Amino acid sequence: MSDLKRLQDELKALAHNLVQKAQDGEAASEKQGVRIPAKLLDILPQCFMSTIETTTKLKDDGMSYIFTGDIPAMWLRDSSAQVIHYLPLASESSAVAELISGLIRQQIAYILIDPYANAFNEEPQEEAHYGEDLPVPGPWVWEQKYEIDSLCYPLWLSWHYYKKTGDHTPFDEDFLEACKTIMNLWKVEQNHSEDSPYWFKRSNCPPQDTLSHDGKGAPVKHTGMTWSGFRPSDDACVYGYLIPSNMFAVVTLRYMAELLEDIYQEKELAEEAIELADMIDTGIHEYGIVEHETYGPMYAYETDGFGNYVLMDDANVPSLLSIPYLGYTTADDPIYQNTRKFILSKENPYYYEGKVAKGIGSPHTPEEYIWHIALNMQAMTSKDAEEVNELLEMVARTDADTGYMHEGFHVDDPAQFTRPWFAWSNSLFSSLLQQLITEGLHSNR
Repeated sequence: MSDLKRLQDELKALAHNLVQKAQDGEAASEKQGVRIPAKLLDILPQCFMSTIETTTKLKDDGMSYIFTGDIPAMWLRDSSAQVIHYLPLASESSAVAELISGLIRQQIAYILIDPYANAFNEEPQEEAHYGEDLPVPGPWVWEQKYEIDSLCYPLWLSWHYYKKTGDHTPFDEDFLEACKTIMNLWKVEQNHSEDSPYWFKRSNCPPQDTLSHDGKGAPVKHTGMTWSGFRPSDDACVYGYLIPSNMFAVVTLRYMAELLEDIYQEKELAEEAIELADMIDTGIHEYGIVEHETYGPMYAYETDGFGNYVLMDDANVPSLLSIPYLGYTTADDPIYQNTRKFILSKENPYYYEGKVAKGIGSPHTPEEYIWHIALNMQAMTSKDAEEVNELLEMVARTDADTGYMHEGFHVDDPAQFTRPWFAWSNSLFSSLLQQLITEGLHSNR
């Protein structure tokens, strides 16, 4: 039996144990008044297994290649999020630990090849790229859309893995070099207009797939924040300071500092990471908060530092909705609560209400389409049992009887959906149910 097959069998048993615990009335969330619909328990095992059964390759060198699903490339962001529901099991299972450790090592190898790229080929291929892009990506790169969160996610995964297992295996000299590379890049992108070598142009594409101003993006002012060309949706930023991604950078720089000090005894480098995190955080508070006439002080989605803002939220994570999930602040934070009220209202241009569902979508998908990722994230950041129950019922009636989560679906007709094979969405759903069954609603979210 192959290592992958053994791991699949082990995870399948763990998924069924979760379901059995809930069916036996032992879900932690039941004490808080949360009821998990039977349909969701029925589909949990196959959603739980989606990543390991359909998107995972265990390589001979010990690395794990996890591609996104219906696109034959590995995103740094998606691959991290696709194993989120396996992380709690890493301390119990050496096979799960090896899977995640191997993924971290693969991600670090890619970052050292091209820290501006968001998605990579399994092996070098000269013609294997998403589109007709300039500059022409190297053979390892599927796409070179620079997104802050592409560098955040591997750090986020690494810290959580270390805290869960105490394992030092993925933390070698390459990891240390990647930490230095990430910090240096984020410092360069604090002064994008003057210092950055990065530009991106794509031909024969929608406007959101390429950068304006000759590939450099709209002008920005120095704020202390770090610039991003694209959003987690892979759509171009309107203004280069993407607030939720800068928040994620603050969190992961602090995680990085802890790893640098604990594992490498690199005290000065750790202090450098904290200093950069503090600079970005100061920029968020100075430039990323707006006074809304209805909701009061709230976080903008993007700004340029010149007083221009985008007020919205996108279903992809990091998002404004996900701020407590990322660990930037708690769900009780008044500014987050104001922001949450805005983004879950029709004043958010990508919030939709229909006959079957209501929630946050994305300019990346058609109008009136909302995302399962956003519905599940809304539940994961709520402490209100009534709200969570409503969301669980909504998720249960919008899988179009496929047994899987989707990217976007129409608010009036869930049978109209995008991307039937999208492992990230299945993983986040599995993580939500895992949380509700084993831990209940989190008081710190």
